[in-house]
Amino acid sequence: MDNLNDALAKLKLASTDSATDSVESCLDCLLKALAKNNTEASMKIQEMGVLTLLPTLLSPQSSCTPKVANIIAEVAKNEFMRSPCVEAGLIPPLIQLLNSSDQEVLLQTGRALGNICYDSHSLQAQLINMGVIPTLVKLLGIHSHNIALTEMCLIAFGNLAELESSKEQFASTNIAEELVRLFQKQTEHEKKEMIFEVLAPLAENDVIKLQLVEAGLVECLLDVVAQTVDGEREEDIAQLKTASDLMVLLLLGDESMQKLFEGGKGSVFQRVLSWVPSHNHQLQLAGALAIANFARNDGNCIHMVDTGIVQKLLELLDRHVDEGNVTVQHAALSALRNLAIPVVNKSKMLSTGVADVVLKFLPSEMPPVQFKLLGTLRMLIDTQAEAADQLGTNGKLVERLVEWCEAKDHAGVMGESNRLLSALIRHSKSKEVVRTVIQGAGVKHLVTMATSEHMIMQNEALVALGLIAGLDLAAAEKDFVGANLVSVLHKLLSDERSAPEIKYNSMILICAVMGSEPLHKEVQSLAFIDVVSKLRAHENKTVSHQASLTEQRLTAQS
Repeated sequence: MDNLNDALAKLKLASTDSATDSVESCLDCLLKALAKNNTEASMKIQEMGVLTLLPTLLSPQSSCTPKVANIIAEVAKNEFMRSPCVEAGLIPPLIQLLNSSDQEVLLQTGRALGNICYDSHSLQAQLINMGVIPTLVKLLGIHSHNIALTEMCLIAFGNLAELESSKEQFASTNIAEELVRLFQKQTEHEKKEMIFEVLAPLAENDVIKLQLVEAGLVECLLDVVAQTVDGEREEDIAQLKTASDLMVLLLLGDESMQKLFEGGKGSVFQRVLSWVPSHNHQLQLAGALAIANFARNDGNCIHMVDTGIVQKLLELLDRHVDEGNVTVQHAALSALRNLAIPVVNKSKMLSTGVADVVLKFLPSEMPPVQFKLLGTLRMLIDTQAEAADQLGTNGKLVERLVEWCEAKDHAGVMGESNRLLSALIRHSKSKEVVRTVIQGAGVKHLVTMATSEHMIMQNEALVALGLIAGLDLAAAEKDFVGANLVSVLHKLLSDERSAPEIKYNSMILICAVMGSEPLHKEVQSLAFIDVVSKLRAHENKTVSHQASLTEQRLTAQS
């Protein structure tokens, strides 16, 4: 420690007269002390006020510079030293050194900046604002043969890419080409993993997604999958997962997805499809998710249904009824739901038996699977009266829907259950379906749905309730009374925030329930006529016209 004290004292003197030899010997002493006991030596360096001397020693021309940068890198390994490094003004001269042609200077400078800014988003953002990203990308291109420098750049990219503000800067460089070129040269698992760790956060940006696709990353990923799919080593399994996950991530960008789809004839699209019948769960998952991502516009969906992809997904789901891999079930159902969106696909998919396969997952206790199952069925029956009738008279399905309508811990499942219950009635317009819902105690949930904060759900509920009242009021009467339907309608009509559609459908429903004596009495007791008469002046002509008709009906039956 005495040696360290002497060296620090000498360094303070030597730095003022720029005696290079004596400075170098002091720096060597500091590096030895840091190697021996980093924390203690760092504290001493701070106490002696040496940090403030270091900016002047970080000259691009000085032979001492690599050692000074190394000392800063070592000192900044300690969290308590990072702020003092910033306060000593070390960041600007270090950034200047990134323009050096000396590879040792570059390496130690990169380490120093990385350690100072470690785990600090504000400091990393400062580096981004000072233009460090284009400089580092350029360095990677120039020094890609230098393993240590390459790793330094990758670590820096990995840290900076986590910040959203970095993506725009990365997108303005040729980072995609450099990383793909580097990836193609790697044979070791660890090196590939390092590059993957940079690619994943970068690929969240849609512009960079497309750049990576154009740079040939997809071909690299497909090669990794082919090489590791039958591997049993941990590193093979890890690489297969990373490569296939990244492939799916690239497909989340509209432009990158469409480029790879190539009208359904793309070789990448075809190879990804071949993953679905694979015996490897990870590939099955990635294949199903890829189809879900390709199925993001009507043209793609129609093409995929016409080329038999639905059958592959159904076979995959059949394999997982008993195996029960939840992520694969969820992904395959997501793909089916997306494919069912175009109207022309619905009847085709129903004819292949999609509904029957989906219903096999009705016993599932996994909310993600329940949510996608409900969404898939809802998409399938939209405008399909026969299918809605068939499913709506399925007692087991309706019973499960009513159960899920009470799943307060899972808002998504609860919302989708209500929407499907409503859809079965709205699209079938069937008295048998209405009776099945009444017998399954589903009416009260539709009344509650009418009070939803989402206007679309309110409207769907009111239309379904109107159909129930129109098709079998006598059977529903008791449930309507028990669920306080009339009171709910009064609130909807009185609330100025209610949308015109809600007011219109509420009045239609009021007229529909007037045929029931107990409901009629409730309507009279709540003085509906006052609320309705005010709506005659509503700016929406459809609402004001319906208000006039409803007022006449109320007056006639008062």
